[in-house]
Amino acid sequence: MGYSCLNLLTIVSLVLLFPVIHGWGIDGHFAVCKIAQSRLSEAAADAVKQLLPEYAENDLGSVCSWADQVRFRYHWSAPLHYIDAPEVCNYKYTRDCEDETGEKGRCVAGAINNYTTQLLTYSSGSSQADYNLTEALLFLSHFMGDIHQPLHVGFASDKGGNTIDVHWYTRKQVLHHIWDANIIETAEERFYSSNVDDLVEAIQKNITTGWADLVPGWETCSLNKTACPDIYASEGIKAACDWAYKGATEGTVLEDDYFLSRLPIVKLRLAQGGVRLAATLNRIFQ
Repeated sequence: MGYSCLNLLTIVSLVLLFPVIHGWGIDGHFAVCKIAQSRLSEAAADAVKQLLPEYAENDLGSVCSWADQVRFRYHWSAPLHYIDAPEVCNYKYTRDCEDETGEKGRCVAGAINNYTTQLLTYSSGSSQADYNLTEALLFLSHFMGDIHQPLHVGFASDKGGNTIDVHWYTRKQVLHHIWDANIIETAEERFYSSNVDDLVEAIQKNITTGWADLVPGWETCSLNKTACPDIYASEGIKAACDWAYKGATEGTVLEDDYFLSRLPIVKLRLAQGGVRLAATLNRIFQ
C-alpha cells in the first residue's frame, strides 16, 4: 500500500467526485473517545498514553477523527468505516461484511476485529515490528464510533443515507450527514452553549445515573470475546430502520419532531460507543 500524500488539487478533485462517508462528525467522535478515556483501567490508560502520538498530549479525543483525515492517503481504509446491508432490518457478518469488490471482512465490523487483534500484541516484544500500534489504536477508536452511528450500518441501495436528499430545517442536506453532524450540532447550539464538552458531560451524567443499570450489559462481550462488533452492528441497522430512515424519505423537511425524537438515540449511541471502546481497551490491555 502506498502511503505517499496526494497533492491538494487531486484531493479537491476527489472530494468533488466522490461522496465522503464519515461516521459522526468531529464532535461525535470526540465525545466517544472522551467518554472512553475517562473509563480506562490504569493498565489501559498507561498503554493508551504510550501509544498516542506525542502531539495528542495524552488526549484520545483530539485524534479520534484521524481515520477520516487519512482516507485519501490510505485509500484501502475507505470501506472500513461502514457496512452496506441489503434492504432488510438485520445484519449478518457473512452476508454484509465485504467491500464493493466482494472481499470479505472489509467493513467496520471486520476492521474492529482486525485492529483489536493487532493491539493484543502490545505486550509482546516483537509487536512494534509487526504492526503500527499507534495507528491501530486510532483506527479502533474511530471505528468503534462509526459502528454506533446508525447509518453506518445502512442500506447499500442509498449508501447509508448518502443519496437521500432532505432538508434539515431550511438547509438542504443528505440524511447521512444529519446523523453524522446536524443532530449533534443543533443540540449543542440549543442546549449546550455550542460547547461539545458540555454535551459530553451530560452524556457522562446519564451513563452514571439513568443508564447505570444498562452499562454492564453494554460492556459485556459474548463468548468471552475481546471485541464484539456484530452486536453493535445489529443494534445499528435496527436503529437505522426504526429512527434514521423512518419519516425521512427523499425531499422530506426534517424539523423539531424529527430532531427532538432522534436526539436521545444519538446520545445513547454516543454513550454506548464510549463505554464499549473503554471496555474493549480494558480487555486488550489488562
